[in-house]
Amino acid sequence: MITGYAIAVSACAAGVAIWAFVLVVLHREPEKPLLMGVGALEALLAVQVVISVVMLIGGGEPGSLLTFLAYLVGSLLVLPLGTVWALAERTRSSTAILGVLCLTVPVLLLRMVEVWGGASA
Repeated sequence: MITGYAIAVSACAAGVAIWAFVLVVLHREPEKPLLMGVGALEALLAVQVVISVVMLIGGGEPGSLLTFLAYLVGSLLVLPLGTVWALAERTRSSTAILGVLCLTVPVLLLRMVEVWGGASA
């Protein structure tokens, strides 16, 4: 794991989450710009997956490989699955769901950094 990259992605996720919560306060449904922000965040997470796979192939070892891979896959799937759920019914609540999803990304990345650093579970 490249800690600096994980921090940058976490900051972007927090920014998109704040954006979503501002839209909730304004009673707005999820619109294209917000969805594009979520998509950009997903692209950053895909880059994180590539970085992690390259580091694993290069001999890097997390504290627990299975735990690390679970967080890695989870971080990649949480936004698309949650976005489908949020868009099933476009309401103000959908926008809140997107905000909460974006807040899960820094938590997942933090755990990945911890596990990479040697935490076993």
